[in-house]
Amino acid sequence: MRKISATLADGIYTIELNDPPANTYSYEMMRELDDAVLAARMDPQVHVIVLRGAGDRFFCAGANIGMLQKADPEFKYYFCLHANETLTRLEQTPKLVIAALNGHTVGGGLEVALAADIRVAKADAGKIGLPEVSLGVLPGTGGTQRLARLVGKSRAIELMATGRLLTMAEAHAAGLVNEVWGSETLGGRSFADAVHAYARQFTPPNKASRAVGRMKRAVQSGLEAGFAEGLAIERELQQQLFQSDDAKEGIAANLDKRKPAFKGQ
Repeated sequence: MRKISATLADGIYTIELNDPPANTYSYEMMRELDDAVLAARMDPQVHVIVLRGAGDRFFCAGANIGMLQKADPEFKYYFCLHANETLTRLEQTPKLVIAALNGHTVGGGLEVALAADIRVAKADAGKIGLPEVSLGVLPGTGGTQRLARLVGKSRAIELMATGRLLTMAEAHAAGLVNEVWGSETLGGRSFADAVHAYARQFTPPNKASRAVGRMKRAVQSGLEAGFAEGLAIERELQQQLFQSDDAKEGIAANLDKRKPAFKGQ
């Protein structure tokens, strides 16, 4: 049984983690996720990637603890290495990635979400945090690095050392989550439908998705380099965009005082 399902609609590639009851990931799931990320990266019809968990109780509760208990140290090392490589591929893919937190998002589940560009959560969906300290280990799938870059060193260390789990509202206040949607925001829609509608704004003809993707790359790659190197990355990506059909359309529409009709090209 596959642990990952992927569907494409309206330029939005939705990847669903599906391993009941908590959507925990194994090496097999990570390999499937890796394949899905590469498929989305190479498909010109994909403009936005949405990550979500199956059901309505868990986005993802992290690595499968039973699998880790049985594995030898060498397997655990390569398992963590591959998971890091997969999430880095997701993070560096020049297409916007939205993590839809539909339930508990803890441990490695939060580490997966941290590799996304935007995190939106359903109000009162569950807890969020990195409780690995209670297992005697650290967040080993990029959590120590991405969390510190997101909320600052001191706050990240405090959250990891205590292992404290936050509500989605607390996570929003801490800067872990971009938006939290309650019943008023959902307006009778399911959370999945609301996320899809939110993602549509970043797809053609609404947005130049190539520009959005290159903005992401400029930030994700540039901030890890020096300032001068970051500016060089920015210039190169800008030059790519100047040659795109969407840039020509955007400039022409501005001069014609009309709304641009982008094609993602």
